[in-house]
Amino acid sequence: MTPEDSPRYRVHPSPIGDILIVTTADGIVTLHPFDGPLHAEIERVALRLRALPVPDESAEPGSASDEDVDAAGLFELAGVQLDEYFAGDRREFDLPLDWRLVRGFTRAALDAVCDIPYGETASYGEVAISAGIPRAARAVGTACATTPFSVVVPVHRVVRADGSLGDYGGRPEMKRFLVDLEQGPSVPQAPDQAGG
Repeated sequence: MTPEDSPRYRVHPSPIGDILIVTTADGIVTLHPFDGPLHAEIERVALRLRALPVPDESAEPGSASDEDVDAAGLFELAGVQLDEYFAGDRREFDLPLDWRLVRGFTRAALDAVCDIPYGETASYGEVAISAGIPRAARAVGTACATTPFSVVVPVHRVVRADGSLGDYGGRPEMKRFLVDLEQGPSVPQAPDQAGG
């Protein structure tokens, strides 16, 4: 893989913390909030991709449109759509996703998660039924926990059978924030970045 073909990354600030966006020639391969040092997160992604993402410095700040986005503009488009979502102005994301890190039932489960309407939730069991394997609620939980796409694939909308929210990568306050953002009439308070 040549440096021109290497995955590229940027970090985008948000109310739930920094979001790592990694792209390939095929689209966004991972987009998720992260804690801890950036280098550790980049190493984790590099192991999964078998290629080291390099910082993207090619796109100039400005406005991005949803049409004709080249690789350089994809970061900006993702940032614009994330900002619109957190401002309460966007209900769906329209971003090219590279699903290469998602296999088998995990893909079916995440596709079913994408069908959960904005502002609503579904149980792990309901998602398993939608994905075609009714007894796979635990596998849906694993798919949600390991998704390379947080926020844009709305795994925060998947809840326990009793309606309680459950975990969200060890940060339930982040899940609460996202659900409240979608269900509430006003923009919720950002979760405490210190973890409490």
